[in-house]
Amino acid sequence: MSPSTLLPEPSFTLTPMDKTPKEKHDFGAVVTDLDLNEISDEDVSALREAIWKHKVVVVKGQKDLLPTKQWELVTRFDPDAPQVHSHGNLKEFNKKGGVLSASRDVYAIPGAENVRLIGKGYQGADHFGLKDVTVKHALSHDWHAIELPLDQFNRGHTRFQRWHIDAPLYARDPAWFTTLRCVTKPRRPDGAHLTIHWDDGSGTTMPTEPGLTAFVSCVQMYDLMSDGEKQVADHSWVEYAPHPYQWIADCKGNTTGLGLYTQGKERRVEDISDWDPREVKRYPMAWVNPVTGEKAFMVHGICARRLFLRSSPGEEPRVVDDVVEIRAFLKEIQSRVLKPEYVMLPPLEEGDIVMWANYQMFHTAVDYPDSFGPRSMHQANIGASTGPVGPVPIPATA
Repeated sequence: MSPSTLLPEPSFTLTPMDKTPKEKHDFGAVVTDLDLNEISDEDVSALREAIWKHKVVVVKGQKDLLPTKQWELVTRFDPDAPQVHSHGNLKEFNKKGGVLSASRDVYAIPGAENVRLIGKGYQGADHFGLKDVTVKHALSHDWHAIELPLDQFNRGHTRFQRWHIDAPLYARDPAWFTTLRCVTKPRRPDGAHLTIHWDDGSGTTMPTEPGLTAFVSCVQMYDLMSDGEKQVADHSWVEYAPHPYQWIADCKGNTTGLGLYTQGKERRVEDISDWDPREVKRYPMAWVNPVTGEKAFMVHGICARRLFLRSSPGEEPRVVDDVVEIRAFLKEIQSRVLKPEYVMLPPLEEGDIVMWANYQMFHTAVDYPDSFGPRSMHQANIGASTGPVGPVPIPATA
């Protein structure tokens, strides 16, 4: 993960994404003049660096990208990583995925099984070897404890589903990057946008095209913290639950998509099947970008079981294992960046592929009415060869 010192000039064109004066997000770039079916080692290295630097990169014009080449690219980004999707094979994902695999269909692309078809609706007579598949997907906002009335949804009122990073948080380390190719894009018949509602009493809204993915920067989240909060983040760490998505399988989220709505429905650890204490993950609160040196506040709050809080290397950490206190602590920090001016929904055309740095970003799906047509996305990532590094090492005895 160390940065390259003298990278050759890439053959592709890299352009920072445009933004309006009202937008405050500081990430995003567009790549053109690149064929990912025939990408050189030098351009793989340059693209890797671009993702670390710009955090979200849209590579245009990949309609002819073969699924095998998408997976090959993922492995070339991190050649020392185990050669499997970060959530394991599909059988493992469906068995251990808990809330991630519940109420939705995820398919492996034949011949490129680590590339996953996600989306919803009828995928055609032959979708890259999948015959007459209709992807069934519960409404994304069914995840929320406070329901969105269906009639409002069908009129264009939608929500962020669940802000997250792509990470198993057990056994395997999070992928450095996720790749998501837009194969088929839904379209609202009248061409109008949907409206995302926070539905938290604030009245906050923002527009979106249907079928896009939303992003916020956890680097900006860190930058919005006070000096004292940064001191705590730099020296503290998080322990995640064993098989965390099983642990929260019966839980529901907040209407903003950020964090869990506390109902006491977490499963008892002793009721979680087949787990090894050695595979439970503890990660720093702040993760350092290996190329830019930026710090990101990276706590996946829905899965956090314990916080270890301290402000200096020699301080004995205060252990917080009350999920209500954990969630209140995280909400105070993380909600600061959950404002329209910090949220980006990069526009995609069919054939574009968006790639992002999981070690710097939160992202979420945004649902749309079925009448807008099918959504077909090819997603692939790989459990990292080396996991996140904080500004201050976690004690070896932790």
